[in-house]
Amino acid sequence: MTMTQRVCLATFNVLHGRPVGADGRPASMRDMPAPERPLCEAVAALDADVVALQEVDRLQERSGGVDQAGAVARAVAAAHWRYASALHGHAVLGRGWLLDPSRPGLRVYGPDDAGPDDGSPSHGVALLSRLPVRVWRAARLAPAPVAVPLRIPGKQGLVWSRDRPRAALAAVVEGRRGPFTVVAAHLSTVPGQNVRQLLFLRRWIAALPRPHVLLGDLNLVGAIPRTVLSAAELLAAPRDSAGRNGAWRDAVRARTYPSHRPLVQFDHILTSGVAGTPYGHASRSEVSDHRPLTVELPL
Repeated sequence: MTMTQRVCLATFNVLHGRPVGADGRPASMRDMPAPERPLCEAVAALDADVVALQEVDRLQERSGGVDQAGAVARAVAAAHWRYASALHGHAVLGRGWLLDPSRPGLRVYGPDDAGPDDGSPSHGVALLSRLPVRVWRAARLAPAPVAVPLRIPGKQGLVWSRDRPRAALAAVVEGRRGPFTVVAAHLSTVPGQNVRQLLFLRRWIAALPRPHVLLGDLNLVGAIPRTVLSAAELLAAPRDSAGRNGAWRDAVRARTYPSHRPLVQFDHILTSGVAGTPYGHASRSEVSDHRPLTVELPL
């Protein structure tokens, strides 16, 4: 099989495009003349045909008021892209999110027909493709109903934290060997809730064309996502169409967080129905506290 028959895919939690130093400390974006440039350059360096981005800002003051998904799409020549807002509101330093109650929790934006530009700041996920896209879908992932104690970077001990909504995007992409479905997601940090969201995603794309590729920051470590998805496929097999191979595989196994000294793998590329050997790796970037993952697949 030649390399031209492969598709390069990537996932990257971009920390709203914020540069991070060698010591792991995020740099300020306030005085940057072109605050979108580090993010655009970091994603362009991945040279992926399809890329999923998490923690993407749209019109946020902290990131220069930029439509980050649109800026990156232009920088990497991805004609087909969508951005889905997980929440609308302003990110305020030291106070978290001041939500806009007048805005819906999920709205989809894109290059032309994905919705009008209402000028409302938001935060969410993006999916960009250089390959043609047949179908787009978006979903809101509900937060956990109660606050839970979590470890927060930069703070000592456990901090009681209230979960926030998440978003996911799916696209049926015209691959070099036929259509396949790719999903971009950023799951909850709350244990249990992220597993429920992961199982929802499997059901959500079940009827879409295979192979399936799931890209994202799943906030689940190691083999947990693959094990959860494969177990669900096995349990659903009697109800699914006969003869379908639903086992999920890790396309890349690499520690991704924190970027300056990675200890765990929160970011994943998972496949179902993909034959052949994946060629993938994690790489260091000057942007974000996560390392991006890139893989080449026979699609």
